[in-house]
Amino acid sequence: MRPASEVRTALLQAARHCHGLGQSPTLLELAHHAQVGIATATTTVKNLRRAGLLQICGTRRVAYRNRPVAEYAPVSQPIELAAVHSLQSTLHSWVKP
Repeated sequence: MRPASEVRTALLQAARHCHGLGQSPTLLELAHHAQVGIATATTTVKNLRRAGLLQICGTRRVAYRNRPVAEYAPVSQPIELAAVHSLQSTLHSWVKP
């Protein structure tokens, strides 16, 4: 498996930091906090959502757009760990007499 890129790591850290402060960041706020470009952040956030590491937790009205924008939050437990835990519990129950 390929290691996570610097942009991906920076955006995840930005999402964790902003969400830990009690606010859910928008895509533009994530890009500013991670200090990456908007186009790169857009593509990377789409990939993070597809991978199950970020989720949309709501929408918010902003001054720079007519429609509400999505707010992002990190997923509390990554999908990979949930799948491993599920597999372990299945195997554990299977072995018991």
